[in-house]
This record gives sequence, C-alpha cells and structure tokens, in this order.
Amino acid sequence: MDRLYIFDTTLRDGEQVPGCQLNTIEKIQIAKQLELLGVDVIEAGFPVSSPGDFHSVIEISKAVTWPTICALTRAVEKDIDIAAESLQYAKRKRIHTGIGTSDLHIKYKFNSTREEIIERAVTAVKYAKKFVEDVEFYAEDAGRTDNEYLAQVVEAVIRAGATVVNIPDTTGYCLPEEYGAKIKYLIEHVNGIDKAILSTHCHNDLGLATANSFSGVVNGARQVEVTINGIGERAGNTSLEEIAMIMKCHKDLGIDTNINTTKIYQTSRMVSGLMNMPVQPNKAVVGRNAFAHSSGIHQDGVLKNVSTYEIMTPKDIGLDDNSIVLTARSGRAALKYRLHVLGVDVDNEKRIDKIYEKFLKLADQKKEINDADILMLAGADTAESHAVKLDFLQVTTGMGVRSVACIGLDISNQKFEAASTGNGPVDAAINALKKIIQKKMTIREFTIQAISKGSNDVGKVHMQVEYADNLYYGFGANTDIVTASVEAYIDCINKFKN
Repeated sequence: MDRLYIFDTTLRDGEQVPGCQLNTIEKIQIAKQLELLGVDVIEAGFPVSSPGDFHSVIEISKAVTWPTICALTRAVEKDIDIAAESLQYAKRKRIHTGIGTSDLHIKYKFNSTREEIIERAVTAVKYAKKFVEDVEFYAEDAGRTDNEYLAQVVEAVIRAGATVVNIPDTTGYCLPEEYGAKIKYLIEHVNGIDKAILSTHCHNDLGLATANSFSGVVNGARQVEVTINGIGERAGNTSLEEIAMIMKCHKDLGIDTNINTTKIYQTSRMVSGLMNMPVQPNKAVVGRNAFAHSSGIHQDGVLKNVSTYEIMTPKDIGLDDNSIVLTARSGRAALKYRLHVLGVDVDNEKRIDKIYEKFLKLADQKKEINDADILMLAGADTAESHAVKLDFLQVTTGMGVRSVACIGLDISNQKFEAASTGNGPVDAAINALKKIIQKKMTIREFTIQAISKGSNDVGKVHMQVEYADNLYYGFGANTDIVTASVEAYIDCINKFKN
C-alpha cells in the first residue's frame, strides 16, 4: 500500500474559528488524542502570533511522543527564530514557512514581483533549514497561482532544502479536476520533485475541500492537511475523518493512512466539546445522522443486509451501538467510563466529584444523559475560576405582561444584585446584568442550539458581544435557555481586556 501522511491542523487553522480558542491544557488534551488517532504531523500553532501560541507549542512538544510537531511561520526570520525556539522539546520537529505566490498576493499583499517572491521563499527555507532538517514550504493561494510559475517556486524551494511542499487552495476556489491537474503538472514539470512530498491544504468555501484533496492525492500528493470535523476559517478545511474513511472504504486505490479509525468518533466529540463547536447532524462520517435511516425502503434494506445502504459501520469509527444510558442512578464509575469513551480522561478525583455533582443535578432535570450533555459537563468546571459568576437568576414572564428579571452575581467573591424589565425574559435578564456590569456592551450575535430534540434537553447559546471596539465570544449551556443566555453573556465579560 502507498503511504498517505495525515497532517492535522486542528490546533492551528481549526482554532482560528471565532469563539473556538483553547487554553494550553485543552490543546495538550487534543494533541494526545490526535496521537492516539495516528496523526503523522500535528501543526501545534503559529508561535510568533502570541505568547499563548508559543507556550502551547512548547507544552505540546513535551506531551506528545511520536508525531512530528509543526510550527507555522511567515517567510520572516523573526518568525522562524521563534518557531525554532518553540520546538526545542519536540522529538520530531518541522518548521512550516511560506509566502503567497498568486499574482493577486504578489501585487496587492506584497507589492512585489515574481522574482522577488522566489528569492524570499528560498531565503526562508534556507534559514529554517539551519534549525531543523524537516522544512515544509507553503505557496499561499497556490490554487489561483499560474501553474508554470508555481512549478518554478516549487523547484526553487526543493533545491533550497524543503522536504514537503504545500499547495494550498487557500480560498477554496479550485474545482477538483483543476486542483488535481495542478498537482499532476508539478509532478511532471518540477526537477527534483522526488526529493519532497507534495501536500494538499484545501478550504471548503465551495464545499469542495475533501473532493479537491482527494483529487490531489490520486494525482500524486502524499500528504493531506486536515482538521477534525472540518473546522477552520470561514467554511472550514478538509475533514480528517472524510479522507481517512475514503481511503478505508476504497482499498482498491492502494493508498493507506496510519489513522486508527476506531478513534474517530471520540476525537470528533472531544474537539466539538472543547471548542463549543457543534457537529452538524448530516456531517459525513461523524454527524449524528450519518448512520440513521428514516426512509422505509432504506430501513427494510438495512434490516435485511446492512451493506445495502451502509458502506461503513458505526464500529469502524468507534461508535458503540450499545452505548450505556446514564441516569441519576448511574455511579461515578459509569460516568468516568463514558467520559473515557468520549476521549476525556479525568484522573483527578476532585474533578470527577465536581463533574458528578453537576451530573446528578442535570440527571434529575432531564432523566437520561446523552454524550453531548456529558461533554458539556466535563467542560463546565472551567467557569469556576472566572472572576464574574452567576449566583442566581429569577425571571417572571408571560403573555400580556412585561418580563421582569432579578439577578445575583458573584464578582471576585463580592455579591451584587439587580432587577430590570425587558422585551422578553432574556432581554430582562441581560438588562439586569448590565445594571451591575456598567460597561457599554452590544450583542452582535446570539445563537441558540438544542443538543437534541427533547424539551427538557440542554440548550447551548453562542454569543458575540462588542465592547471597546473588540469582539468577544461566549458560550453557555443549561436546561433553561434564559440561564444559558446569561451564562454566555457572562462568559464574554470574563474575556474582556481590562
């Protein structure tokens, strides 16, 4: 079987989704899960962008054993210096440097020329090569770069020492046939192409990310850059789970990955839970409807022979058909086991006790606890360290009457109370909160998502608040949607820059 390398950028490109930022501990948790999944390369961050990213790359390098740890840079010496420093503890290390190569980028982004761009690319690769043997070069906006010029760039950086060359469809513009032809052109026209691996990095603006990546692979690319659940800037990136299962289902291609597909489901749910980024129900491979059959004809066929309508089984991705149903009678051991199945290992007994206490309260409210509830509970204890906490909330509302809310906040262990009216219970509650937090804040986005169909299920609220010309993203989850809304607003406040 021909080897296809999986380069996961969930912790870099995926984390650029507004409102999905992770702390270092959460990043390490995902990195360890990616290692279990069998990912070859983990792009851990963009170290020069922030002290947090720099620190995360260092700690991930310490925590992960065999995958290559990659740090992103621009074609700038300072970026490369900081990336090299962040990788000092990595067992296998890679610097990922590059520059835009399309005429649009050359003219409007760099105010430069084609010749100068090649010179800068070569200089960056040679400089990175002083620190690490494994250097990947990205030709940003390669999807809209003229093939002949792109071949010149690729040939020059390989000659300079690049071991991997990334051909990104940065804007998601390419069609599969066009992108595949681009990869084929490079393989046929670049001298020394055998000295490097060509990589795909496709965005999903037109819904073609996976199709483009696959087209690149069948035309000779041997690394694909992906994210869990296809998350990423704008419409997202190529989904790891889709590429992995394409290769598993189409053995006739003679191309294999190192991915342990039975770890896909728990990895998907872990990333979704930690990033507060729901997986759409009809998402390929990992959506909750991926193995659901509602059509009578489909159900009849599946009952007679599952292969009539399923090309893969739930167990192929680690989805247990016989999931344990948790209720108020379930013990700590059952909760801990289910967290483990979902990719969350909690060794600290005090933390298990806290999660279990919240679990019992929720179980009393909604009787049966599903996987999304459990992941929400596992992440909920992070709010305990916040300066501003919701102490209590009481709302009176109804048809023909103006809603009234009374709220209590704990701000750095001091108690505050306020009451207000509003156009509905959420408006009343937030108006009361604003009386305590006297800052000029404006809600820019307010999204409610039910975890599942029951009226007693947990509702998730995603909120975007503008304060002092900055946007802040908050998240709240509760069986009471008004409380979830207030918690999301408070989550935003706790992120304000003083």
